[in-house]
Amino acid sequence: MINDSKTRLLIVLCLLTSFFACSKKDDVKDPVTTKKGLQLTASTKFGAVLTDNAGKTLYFFAMDANGTSGCTGGCEAIWPVYYSAELSDNAGINAADVGVITRADGKQQNTYKGWPLYYYKNDVAAGDINGDGVGGIWFVGKTDYSIMLVNSQLVGENTKQYTETLVEGPGITQYFTDGNGRTLYAFAPDKANKNTYTKADFSNNDLWPLYESDVKSLPSVIKAEFVGQITVFGRKQLTYKGWPLYYFGQDTKRGDNKGVSYPVPGIWPIVKLSTTAAPLN
Repeated sequence: MINDSKTRLLIVLCLLTSFFACSKKDDVKDPVTTKKGLQLTASTKFGAVLTDNAGKTLYFFAMDANGTSGCTGGCEAIWPVYYSAELSDNAGINAADVGVITRADGKQQNTYKGWPLYYYKNDVAAGDINGDGVGGIWFVGKTDYSIMLVNSQLVGENTKQYTETLVEGPGITQYFTDGNGRTLYAFAPDKANKNTYTKADFSNNDLWPLYESDVKSLPSVIKAEFVGQITVFGRKQLTYKGWPLYYFGQDTKRGDNKGVSYPVPGIWPIVKLSTTAAPLN
């Protein structure tokens, strides 16, 4: 009888111990994990996009061709700047691609691949992407654009200014760059999906290098069907509307578009949304 009483007492103690242990565990809340710095967040429509650590979408501005911010005053009220001193802890963000600029007003602003980063005031909640395509000059930030658009003054290798029609004079032109803001050109004598410039030994590739890229993300205003890829003596070259795309070797810094005048305007035009399809023959 005594043994039965002891047994029942032990059982009760064990049950009470388990109850309090479980209750204590339930009272302990899991720590909130806070992401640090720039992040990549999945979007059904756009794929992986750049956001802050709370999931708010970030954007690129086409006017920022040279890597400085062209959004000030009233523009900044609509497109607030993004800045974080924290290094990104997202595995998809290459730390070497993230930079900081000091704006004319003294504020700091983060950049990605040289593009200053902004919020859009009409994005209320994390995951909102209402700013893409606004004015044809604002695009959701991404890490893998094959082509980007910039709005900038054309200044040839001869230091003269050119308009969109390659006539001398001031004027802002929208044209294509790679994802790092480096200007892209077409070669006027080329044919549809046929590079007629590059030599088999690539001895002239330093002057007008192939734009070697796979077809990745594109700004929403560019139709995917217009972008392709050809093989040039074993190397891949990106095309737009059949035009093989090139760099100009003398464009040494972001924002340069010196090739528009070399050797004369019209031989190596910049490429833009309205560029007509390359001729078949």
